[in-house]
Amino acid sequence: MDGFIILDKDSGLFSRTAGWHIAKIFGEKKFGHIGTLDPMASGVLPIAIGNATKMIPFIEEHQENKKEYLFGLRFGIETDSLDITGKIVKKAGKKPSDSKIIEACKKLTGNIEQIPPNFSAVHVNGKRAYELARSGEQIEIKSRPIVIYELEFTGKTDDNFNFRVICSRGTYVRSIVRDIAKICDTTATTTYIRRTKTNGFDVKNAVKLDFLENLVNNSDAVMKYLMAPDCALGDIPVINLDDKDTAFYKNGGFIKTDKTYEKVRVYNNKTFIGIGCVKNGMLCPIRTL
Repeated sequence: MDGFIILDKDSGLFSRTAGWHIAKIFGEKKFGHIGTLDPMASGVLPIAIGNATKMIPFIEEHQENKKEYLFGLRFGIETDSLDITGKIVKKAGKKPSDSKIIEACKKLTGNIEQIPPNFSAVHVNGKRAYELARSGEQIEIKSRPIVIYELEFTGKTDDNFNFRVICSRGTYVRSIVRDIAKICDTTATTTYIRRTKTNGFDVKNAVKLDFLENLVNNSDAVMKYLMAPDCALGDIPVINLDDKDTAFYKNGGFIKTDKTYEKVRVYNNKTFIGIGCVKNGMLCPIRTL
């Protein structure tokens, strides 16, 4: 079983745990996911099983690194994790005006430097930041460059203020919430995060874990939701090989070609067999299934 499941992950589930459940449904031990969602976050999480895991680096490299999130915040409190699941460390500040929130969004749009949350997976002195934060250690995380393509205040419901953001890989929504509050001279914490797009995948095409688990006894139905390993490789050029060249190629052999592409999808008829490159008129394997 090689392919991708586009999962709509529920809040409260770790990304790796979600991947494990998907692999179990399809009877596979090997799995991976494109990007990681915080446990409290929900939304699109592409999960590869079997040999499709070999395609993850090429999808991340080829597809735009833009991600879209919907998120909410509550003003007047701050937590250690910067979200509602954390411990309250400060109660201060007032709700800013809509115009001030909109101005904060403008200031955070573009190429900016962002400091990840203490409760994050970034490495600090060889350890994960969240491990140090949980042990009570004082840590300092350096800022890093990210891109906020769009940041929109979409309205409020009672105490919940809602936003939509399109951002680059490596962006932390919880840090956006912290920085909006700082610009508005108040405090805030994240109430929800929902990823709607990532690496060319859209949550509208995603399925819930419990839905798949309900189909587990009907293998034909489950298979309908398993996407091919090459499903997100987009417009990478194609080279087709005959059976003889395919056998030679899959064993590491180089195939003479008049193509000039740097990177290609390689097929045997309609069967995808991996990613290759063309060097000096020779098709060379990079990763084969």
